[in-house]
Amino acid sequence: MPDDFASAKRVLIVDDSATMRKLIRARLATDRRLVVVGEAADAFEAREKIKMLLPDVITLDVEMPRMSGLVFLERLMRLRPIPVVMVSTETHKGSRAAIEALALGAIDCVGKPRFGNLERSFEVLPEILLASANARLPQRARDRAAITPARNFRWDGQIVLIGSSTGGVDALETILKGFPGNCPPTLIAQHMPESFLASFAERLDRMIAPNVRLGITGTSLEQGHVYLAPGGATHLTVRNAKAPEIALIESEKRNGHRPSVDVLFESAVEIAAKAVAVLLTGMGRDGAEGMLQLRRAGAHCFAQDEATSIVFGMPRAALELGAASYSVPLQEISQEILTRSAQISAPDGKVGGT
Repeated sequence: MPDDFASAKRVLIVDDSATMRKLIRARLATDRRLVVVGEAADAFEAREKIKMLLPDVITLDVEMPRMSGLVFLERLMRLRPIPVVMVSTETHKGSRAAIEALALGAIDCVGKPRFGNLERSFEVLPEILLASANARLPQRARDRAAITPARNFRWDGQIVLIGSSTGGVDALETILKGFPGNCPPTLIAQHMPESFLASFAERLDRMIAPNVRLGITGTSLEQGHVYLAPGGATHLTVRNAKAPEIALIESEKRNGHRPSVDVLFESAVEIAAKAVAVLLTGMGRDGAEGMLQLRRAGAHCFAQDEATSIVFGMPRAALELGAASYSVPLQEISQEILTRSAQISAPDGKVGGT
């Protein structure tokens, strides 16, 4: 057996569609770093295949007969945690389920190929599976200490810029739960398909104190609002340094992504003196170069630390490049952002300074 086969990551494909399983297998067959060790048509078959084949990573369909992918995922994360990448339709229902799966512990999600686009189907799946096979499994939200919004927050005019990718749903939910209703204007570029981003914005808006919406060109940046890059054909950017507002620009992918964190960060260089930039968990290096420009222009820049990152790719790149000044554990990032952008209440209820 060749050495590369012996070291290849073992993949189990779980999907009730034989056609979809065939498409996934065909795509993964082109990458010698991966080997498909088995397939399962439903959760019950998958359970037995996991015990028998010991895969390093699983692709899991969201909608399956007998037991849904979400129910199976919840049980799997509770009883036998293993890296999972969800495969979902990009319908509204499918996207909402995919976001719920990420919150339950899935590492990442990919959209099923659309009609007429089969030749490009699952083009990023091999890299996502490789990163997921080596990723840290996220700590379940219910196992963390409860996070409550900061009190007595007084904004000093800083704008917050956040970039995230693999593992970002879990990280962003944790951070934003610590934001008060009058948080600094916050712009986020999260690598995710367009329809998934819309569902993610809806989910965040229901669970946190600030208002969350997808970015729209011409929207002024207001306190108490979080703006999520809508993706699709556009990148999220900031324009007009005197009265900052959102501008969505149609452009090619950057670093393989749209929305791109680099594009967002670079657009904010003119307001760098009044910006706090953060890079969270994710594979690759999107955001590192843009953050370096921000730091050189006077922005306060830091990254998520290795111990709490699902994939320590983007934060590592920023730290090695000198773009991020330091790293912070996930549970402390919310407070760090607020400390750098204003004054927040200390544990005793008194107002603390920056």
